[in-house]
Amino acid sequence: MRKYEEIIMAIEKRVEQGILESGSKLPSIRTLSEELSCSKNTVIKAYEEMEKNHLIYSVPKSGYYVVEGNPFSKKRSAKGDKIDFLSAGPDPKRMPFLDFKHCINQVIETYKEEMFIYSDVQGLYSLRQELARHLQDLQVFTVPERISVVTGSQQALHLLISLPFPNGKTNICVEQPTHPSMIESIKFQHVKAIGIEIHKTGIDFQQLEDIFKHQDIKLFYTVSRFQNPTGYSYSNQEKKKLVELAQKYDVYIIEDDYMGDLDPNRKQDPMFAFDPSGRIIYTKSFSKVLFPGLRLGLAVLPEVLIPSFLQAKFAADVHTPVLTQGALEIYLKSGMYDAHIKKMRDMYRRKGILIQKAFREHLPESVTYSNMISGFYSTVELPSPLKAHQVIERLNQENILVDDVGKMFLPNYKKDNMIRLSVSQVEEELIDVGIKKLANVIRKLL
Repeated sequence: MRKYEEIIMAIEKRVEQGILESGSKLPSIRTLSEELSCSKNTVIKAYEEMEKNHLIYSVPKSGYYVVEGNPFSKKRSAKGDKIDFLSAGPDPKRMPFLDFKHCINQVIETYKEEMFIYSDVQGLYSLRQELARHLQDLQVFTVPERISVVTGSQQALHLLISLPFPNGKTNICVEQPTHPSMIESIKFQHVKAIGIEIHKTGIDFQQLEDIFKHQDIKLFYTVSRFQNPTGYSYSNQEKKKLVELAQKYDVYIIEDDYMGDLDPNRKQDPMFAFDPSGRIIYTKSFSKVLFPGLRLGLAVLPEVLIPSFLQAKFAADVHTPVLTQGALEIYLKSGMYDAHIKKMRDMYRRKGILIQKAFREHLPESVTYSNMISGFYSTVELPSPLKAHQVIERLNQENILVDDVGKMFLPNYKKDNMIRLSVSQVEEELIDVGIKKLANVIRKLL
């Protein structure tokens, strides 16, 4: 064991014994080097490693302090025997805390009081300029005037489903299942919604056309890549077909491309790229690739909808927090975002390959599962007579956590035999172990 690792262990032991409490100051570099008979550089290395892992933090001209909440205990408990296929946010260990902290400090230093006063309801213009440049890499070509910065893409969805649209229609169509926050928005606003089932091979386009033709649909909500919860991604051909149907029946499409940055196939384009008519509303979030708590997203809107959308957003929150907008602008401009996304894209692709391999090797033939290419979502449909709650309860006893897809359906379309798995926070070496346990539980219950 290297000397700086011994220092880290010594600090951990002091925290666990209560000698150092949460928030307390660590020994100075000089004091610790003398106490442990090592060089100052070794102590600095140990402190830098602990700061990288968010176990301690530094205060300029003051010293180093233990992060609140006894992080060393959390670190140890995280290495327990639970395998968490339930949590669907980005892996906390991969979140770029220190890089983004630098961006926050820089934006305060650069813009000072501008970051703390009321701002444009549509978002900082300089950020919208940077977002327009960023979107070009995703084949979304637009201008800052059509971009609205939102407090998480969910805010855009919540506002849009209740706004009047130029086609004068009232109902919406959504994939079934879909993510639970969209289901809650539909319930809360008493919007009439018609479902279209998404299978492991996608949707039935003939059924969708019938819905568009006969159900007074003002908009169709779809997640074009890495759909939550199935993980399904539409092909370019399917996206073109959806755009053609929307144009034929005067239907708008909300294309939720919240994880488009993670697509390893750079030849895949969003529906927005196939739509010259302005009928596609493109939304994107930074929550799943950076920090869920950041609550930053964007919507690219048709010009005709911008006034009513901004009026609704002003009523909701006046504007999205300016400080995080400015920090995101610097994070994008610096190239940090591109570097971070490349690492995340590679990691989630590997995890996607591993879970699909484990499905093929371990699950009984009577079980069906979605073929996803990212490490975020996949669904498993259980054979009759199994119910999701039975499998979830038994898996909990095995320290395996998964999610029930039942809450992700509209009431008239609900299924009770589907579970969702996400490997975003599961270590690669534990994926096969977890799926093997899932398979064993299914066999026992059958």
